[in-house]
Amino acid sequence: MTTSHQPSAENASEHPTRASDINRINYVVAVLSGKGGVGKSIVSSLLAVSLRRKGHRVGILDADITGPSIPKMFLSKGIQLGSDPLGIPPAVSRTGIKLMSINLLLRNEGDAVIWRGPLIGRAIQQFWTDVVWGELDYLIVDLPPGTSDASLTVMQFLPLSGVLLVTAPQGLAGMVVHKAAQMAEMLQVPLLGLVENMSYFVCPDNGKAYEVFGPSHAEELARALRVPLLGRLPIKPELTLLSDTGRIEEYAAEEFAPIVAQIETSARAPRLPPFSIDLGGL
Repeated sequence: MTTSHQPSAENASEHPTRASDINRINYVVAVLSGKGGVGKSIVSSLLAVSLRRKGHRVGILDADITGPSIPKMFLSKGIQLGSDPLGIPPAVSRTGIKLMSINLLLRNEGDAVIWRGPLIGRAIQQFWTDVVWGELDYLIVDLPPGTSDASLTVMQFLPLSGVLLVTAPQGLAGMVVHKAAQMAEMLQVPLLGLVENMSYFVCPDNGKAYEVFGPSHAEELARALRVPLLGRLPIKPELTLLSDTGRIEEYAAEEFAPIVAQIETSARAPRLPPFSIDLGGL
């Protein structure tokens, strides 16, 4: 069983009139932390890159409407979206990863998006229903910090296969990740595992690993959340350079191999369809 967004046979038209008529997305994985600055977009991007290298058809939905960063990591400046009568065509990276972000629809990438929650939620819904994703094995959803509008929209509106949690060594990050995990559990979205980003730095002069941001709390956090610890990612200046120049697909990302293997296994587990809960009018 998959969580594909597919029209039923009786509703599927021989002549599709909108993107949702042709989109076939097998697995949808959201990358969540609750805490800003832990590298969710980096993790989302490297997950997509690693899945693509294994031959999967991959897309990234940038749900961080007010702080989008996905296009900058994958594309050169001046990318113009094409046109499609069925809906919004995504941008396509050098290796074939499909991308949709609010920054691809702005006149200037530095323009601020000053929107209230309901408008942000509608934009995310449109990125799901109106974008011509076509056939994908995996759609990675890069979520913004927090547990409010954008995250609620994704978890209630999209048929998520699960959530990948991202933390950093600081204890504060772990505390906020707890909140994000609790939100996912309330909405009955499976937790696929935990990744600790910026965990250590390997000095090129002596080969020793240094915990720049303090000792790791990843194992105890994973135990507290009852999820597998999928990996601890190092700080690498090379990754920053490639990300800043739209060349993240050139990063080797060897440390992502076990993470991808676990995601491939966990995301295939069947789950209930998305549902709504009463949040007391909040």
